[in-house]
Amino acid sequence: MLTTLLDGRAFGEKHGKDAATVVALHGWARNRSDWGSTLEGLDALALDQPGFGATPAPEEAWGSKEYAEWLAKILEGLDRPVLVGHSFGGRVAVQLAAARPELVRGIVLTGVPLFRPKTGGKPKLAYRIGRWLHSKGLIPETRMEALREKYGSTDYRNAKGVIRDIFVKVVNESYGDQLAAIPKDLPVRLIWGENDTAAPVWMPGAAMEILGGNATLEIVPGSAHLLDAGLVKSLRGAIDELRTN
Repeated sequence: MLTTLLDGRAFGEKHGKDAATVVALHGWARNRSDWGSTLEGLDALALDQPGFGATPAPEEAWGSKEYAEWLAKILEGLDRPVLVGHSFGGRVAVQLAAARPELVRGIVLTGVPLFRPKTGGKPKLAYRIGRWLHSKGLIPETRMEALREKYGSTDYRNAKGVIRDIFVKVVNESYGDQLAAIPKDLPVRLIWGENDTAAPVWMPGAAMEILGGNATLEIVPGSAHLLDAGLVKSLRGAIDELRTN
């Protein structure tokens, strides 16, 4: 059932009849429907994050910190649910757990780009030249936009307006400081596809070295980045563990 929150500034899918004991955050360019299988039979809330699904986009370019502040307003009305985040949603979950850990019982993360990639290289030379020329007013915005469309990633090309600005801001974030700020007694469950190329398995491995304490890591054989049956099964196991503790 579609639910309106924050006076129309948030929408989500309500599962079950009682107050949510689980809140789930989707990945970039996805929406609440990703969580249907994972949350089946639970009292849960799968949110559309601002700019995706039914929830309006923010008026300015947010980073994951601002998304977490938006989320906190929703969680304040609940009784410490388990917070689950996939990919972009996991970025927001980490920020929330670092800043407002008292609002959640624990967090479950999957496929989250927690650190900048180890490799990636510079943008193509033609794009870098065009960017420099544009900064000097030597080529028009229309030409610069054509270069962005040609050389940008699929997610970048598909994002428009403020959502593109948000994308640029978020993909340049890294979360080492936030992971270190999560209280050691807050349970953190990392559930990762062994073939995830968007957030390779070295990322949760590095996160475990920072988290210590009450964190665990499970690598799901054969799974990649999106929520397939293997990831759903392991995610549900982690959720059930944390919500009954």
